[in-house]
Amino acid sequence: MPEIIKNMESAKVQNRRVHMANERTFLAWIRTSIGIMAFGFVVEKFALFMKQMSIVLEKSSIENTIPPSHGYSSIVGIFLVGFGTLMGLLAFVRYKKVERQIDEDTYQPSSVLDLLLLLAVLSVGIFLVIYLIHST
Repeated sequence: MPEIIKNMESAKVQNRRVHMANERTFLAWIRTSIGIMAFGFVVEKFALFMKQMSIVLEKSSIENTIPPSHGYSSIVGIFLVGFGTLMGLLAFVRYKKVERQIDEDTYQPSSVLDLLLLLAVLSVGIFLVIYLIHST
């Protein structure tokens, strides 16, 4: 009988550890989504800063110092903020799904969120390279 109690306590401790690992993973995804949103905010505000600087420099009669902006950075900034928000929501859905699977002892790894992040970072990176080549 004492062996059964020890095994049950060991299973509870192990289950608790797995739940805490799931929570740490969730928090890492949340930090990543906040970072993406912050980067999008900076990109958007930089576009606003560049527009304001071009107005100031035009008033001071310095011509052609800043190349005209096509407005792509505003679109990228808004996209990144939206993507970070979506990623936070998907991270919560994944967290709850894994939590349920841990409780039912039916955990199956899923890489949907990982693939989504990879595709988003890849597409933003390619867009930024094209944008930088186009703007020089």
